[in-house]
Amino acid sequence: MVGRSSSLLGGIRSYATEVPRRGGGGGSGGRLGTTLSLEHFLQRSRVLALYRTIMRGTGHIKDVTTRNETRSFARSEFERHRGVTDLGHIRYLLSTGKTEWETMERYIGGM
Repeated sequence: MVGRSSSLLGGIRSYATEVPRRGGGGGSGGRLGTTLSLEHFLQRSRVLALYRTIMRGTGHIKDVTTRNETRSFARSEFERHRGVTDLGHIRYLLSTGKTEWETMERYIGGM
């Protein structure tokens, strides 16, 4: 089951990526870094919400080793997709991640 959730969790963290500013300049965005578009900002909040849901959900895993491995896997998948900035790809990863987490959650509930 854990192998299937790799694409789910991988897409989530990628939504938290900053995108370059449009227009002139293109340099650093000042003290706060680059500016996110509204859509990127919204997707970022959805990704973070899914990440938090997964971290909370893994707390129900009784075996400490399995819980730690699951959390580590989820985090690594989010980190792996951190650089994704294409909104279509972000939406796909988020959708896939939610579906896979729901499947995993049903499995965890039976533990």
